[in-house]
Parts: sequence; C-alpha cells; structure tokens
Amino acid sequence: MDSNVNAINGCHQSIVTIDDVSFFYENKKVIERLNFDIYERDFVGLIGSNGAGKTTLLKMIVGLLKPSAGEVRLFEQPAGSFRDWERIGYVPQKNAFNPLFPATVREVVLSGLYGKKKMLRRLTKADHQKCDDALYAMRIEDLADRRIGQLSGGQQQRVFLARALINNPELLILDEPTVGIDAETQAGFFNMIKHMHQHHHITFIMVSHDIDMVQSYIGPEPAQKSGGLSFYVKHTHELQDCKETNLTHSMQQLRETAEMLG
Repeated sequence: MDSNVNAINGCHQSIVTIDDVSFFYENKKVIERLNFDIYERDFVGLIGSNGAGKTTLLKMIVGLLKPSAGEVRLFEQPAGSFRDWERIGYVPQKNAFNPLFPATVREVVLSGLYGKKKMLRRLTKADHQKCDDALYAMRIEDLADRRIGQLSGGQQQRVFLARALINNPELLILDEPTVGIDAETQAGFFNMIKHMHQHHHITFIMVSHDIDMVQSYIGPEPAQKSGGLSFYVKHTHELQDCKETNLTHSMQQLRETAEMLG
C-alpha cells in the first residue's frame, strides 16, 4: 500500500499481514511475493480470474495451506502459532463441501462456535440462542433438523453463512458467499454485510466474481494489483451512529431486508 494509506492506518491494528508470500503447487506458480496489509474494519474485495490464487490466498489466511515462502500474520501473530480461530469466520466455496457429511443444519451452524480448544465444552442455553438467531436471520429455521446433504445448493450456502456469523467474528472471510443463492437473497445479504461494516467492529475479506457489486460499495479502482489479483479496499475506521452493535442486531437487519425484498 502507499504511504497515504499507511498513514491512515498507522494507529489501527493489523488484522492480516501478508509478508512476501509465495505459493507454488507442483512447481506451478500460483502467488509470487505478495505483500498486503488488512487493518481493522477494512472491507477488502478480492477480484481475479480463475486460477489467479484467490481461494489459495484465503486458505493460507485461515491456516488450511502454508505459504511456500513468506509469512501470513493474523492479529499480529504468525498464522502458524495462531490459536484464536473463533475470532475468524470463514465461508468456503460451496464446492468445497462434501454433500454426504452426516450432520443436521443445526449441528453445522453450532459447529461455528467451536475453536480447537473448545471442542469438548457443553453447549449452553446462550449457544443455542445464538444458533436460533443465525438460523432465523438466514431464513432457514425450518430446515434446522434436516441433513445438510438433503438441501439445495442455495440452502447449503445459507447454512454456512449462518455458521460463519454465529460466533460474532472480528474477521469475516467470504469466498464467493452468494453462489447458488437467488438474486433477492444476494441483495439482502450484501446489504447486511455493508451495514455490519459501517456500524460494527468487523473486518471483511470477500472474494467475488461480481465486480459491479464490489465496486458499487468500495469504489472503481483497486488499491493494489499483484499478478492476477486485484484488491479493492474500503477503510471504515469510525463507527457510524448505530444504537445496536451486536451481531444479532445485524442479522435482524438481514432478515428485515430479505423480507422486504421478498
């Protein structure tokens, strides 16, 4: 980033630091010497053609892949030693899911509450209420007891959106989050995440093929290009006037918007 951007962000915590990162797959270059910083409450739209490395980059950020060279840091900690994964919500591409996975919708959404250090703790009444709120917000409460493999693609993606939101993450990573979802629900979801970015303490990274949607909110020009990747960045470091700042309020905004559109 340029010096002006660095000056703007100088007093804000780095959420993701990508430091001279390269990734090679079977000797094929996917990402080469990428440097990029994402600060608290940034909204980053990541655009690129197929094979440009968008999903690879997200997987390195969430610890599913290790860089071939360089380092990824999360909340100023090396990704390799980062343990507070509940601070990050992640929605992978729909095609990354095994449709035969034997779990109900409710079980999948509740799994978003668990980090590795919390796998064995007992679910509380508050946990179940968070799940109910997420199901309601995504308009899938009537699917709670269905096996996820029985759902349509659009329904499955709503489940994974609910799972990512349930833990009130500080960083929300979305890899083509609205693929397979109808146009009205796409509009409602995008309105919700814009509201969350403007009023709540959440940083966003979103991969999308819909460049018009990204540019409509972030602006027409990328902040940085690297190889086939373009990074669009909107900085929102001052909370706008909003009486409610909890996640349930944001999800209610989605529900109300979706109902109006529907």
